[in-house]
Amino acid sequence: MKFSKWHALGNTYLLVERAELGAAMTTADALHLCDPHHGVGADGVLEVVDVRGAEADVVVWNPDGSQAELSGNGARIAAMWLARRSGVAFPRIHLGGRSVPARVEGADVEVDLGTVHVGRPEAVTVEGERLELTPVSVGNPHAVVRRDPSRDELRRLGPLIERHERFPERTNVQLVRVDSPHDLTVAVWERGAGETLASGSSAVAAAAAAVVHGWCTSPVRVHLSGGTLVVDVREGRAVLSGPVAEIFRGETTSA
Repeated sequence: MKFSKWHALGNTYLLVERAELGAAMTTADALHLCDPHHGVGADGVLEVVDVRGAEADVVVWNPDGSQAELSGNGARIAAMWLARRSGVAFPRIHLGGRSVPARVEGADVEVDLGTVHVGRPEAVTVEGERLELTPVSVGNPHAVVRRDPSRDELRRLGPLIERHERFPERTNVQLVRVDSPHDLTVAVWERGAGETLASGSSAVAAAAAAVVHGWCTSPVRVHLSGGTLVVDVREGRAVLSGPVAEIFRGETTSA
């Protein structure tokens, strides 16, 4: 099976075509491919199900074998792959029930992720500590917490909030520090993946919560461990932009 490995600010994905697999991917396939010891190693897999010119249907797999409803960086990577394949600078990616238009310019990819729903702040109890969080939906669930985005705090709180009873389907977690009216520093704990260097949908969730709460004004520069993404939040919609790079191409004897 042929594949290509990509990253968006260190958030790595393997991109495979279902035609190469010969059948739809399975949980076991995703687990094997993402395993850094027995497979290739990645934060997730982008399974290209179908390509129609400058449009493609994509399924996003987490490294724990579950499927993600949406991935901002995954959509941007798939858009870059499709732009190169089709020669079109404005490809469209269909994933998680959303149709995502993209614009590719050099190494940068911009995607319109559509509507973002920011809920009211809620209080939850984690190991006896009361935390305030903002639930956000970018097509997938997020919990935005305004708190020191240190690695220690992320590793402590991330898995606890991800699997909190408030989120029966689990959730992505962002610890957010407001640095200026247009800047956030964000640490990300991804559902099904754990700590990651960057996450596009997490950047959107943090920026949307910041704009709604008045912490920031759009556009928002979201500074992650792997680098910076820019999110423009207007009238409840979000446009995400940043760099994408192909790392290498390869072939594995088993999925």
